[in-house]
Amino acid sequence: MLGAAARLGVSQARLSRHIAALEHAVGARLFDRTTRGSMLTPDGEALFGTAERMEAEALSGLANMQGRDEVAGTIRVGAPDGFGSAFLSPRLGRFREAYPDLRIQLVPVPRSFSLSEREADLAIMVGRPEKGRLRVRKLVDYALGLYASKDYLDQAGHPEDLADLAAHSLVGYVDDLIYTPELNYAREFLRDWRSSIEVSTAIGQFEAVRAGAGIGICHDFMTARTDLIRLFPELSVTRSYWTVWHENLRVARRVQAFADLLDRIVKEDRDLFRADP
Repeated sequence: MLGAAARLGVSQARLSRHIAALEHAVGARLFDRTTRGSMLTPDGEALFGTAERMEAEALSGLANMQGRDEVAGTIRVGAPDGFGSAFLSPRLGRFREAYPDLRIQLVPVPRSFSLSEREADLAIMVGRPEKGRLRVRKLVDYALGLYASKDYLDQAGHPEDLADLAAHSLVGYVDDLIYTPELNYAREFLRDWRSSIEVSTAIGQFEAVRAGAGIGICHDFMTARTDLIRLFPELSVTRSYWTVWHENLRVARRVQAFADLLDRIVKEDRDLFRADP
């Protein structure tokens, strides 16, 4: 409730009164309130679907009245931390140059985003989402490989085969915080992979490996301009980024314009995302 009130720019008490009035008007309880937040009841879910359709029609009408060629307002973009911080963030100036009236909010965090709950207007996701009223577009395939710093290999030795990895310090994800099976790729390199150091973000793992903490699985596009050493270059895993936005925003020019320019920027640097043994 507090977070919703802050986003709406009203007090929590006022928001509570509005919800209570809405529940009274429709004659049903719409939220289950707990100490961890508020969840929609079945009646709330039903009304939410109706409200989404109303919103879609309203957005469509506004787009027709205001002109679809105008790219302005605010867009919130959710992205995995590796892509968001290492690739997209340094290129946000391109979007501002193209659309000076567009205010961009980039949220690069290691989790998925709920577009239906308006956590983001547009999201870059690992793997294609299968559920929800979403518009989905393939952005790019990307490769990951095993990397280590020269300092680490000088101290710990260079593994001659995959079995040697068991004797090394391995850097990986915190297993119970992996939010999608797509990121559970360590055992595709080594069946009995056991991390000595676990970091819940791709950026954190990359920085640990670069600082000499051990051997880790890093995105090729993050290591391209570093002095990290690729181990067993014939081994690689491939995943995909997808650009996703809610069906209700299909007429929002700012979303379509951002997605189109993102496509062009990624295509310009497509070679960064490909494994190059």
